[in-house]
Amino acid sequence: MSASGDAMFAMDLAEDQIKVLEENFTKVSKHPDDATLMLIAAECGLSEEETAKWFRMRNAQWRKAEGLPAELGSVKD
Repeated sequence: MSASGDAMFAMDLAEDQIKVLEENFTKVSKHPDDATLMLIAAECGLSEEETAKWFRMRNAQWRKAEGLPAELGSVKD
């Protein structure tokens, strides 16, 4: 993992998994629906639960960087 704040992620992911997750986060959706989450999980070789957890943690990190509350609120994407 990179040194750009990923230390908060307690998941041990391969570089290619992180690449796929980050691409989906930035280009597809910060809040993927269940079907999209299932496809991302399959592409990464992760469970849907692991993938959902990654998106929750990544969203909190993104919101903190943007100066927004860590919890979901009225602002999306």
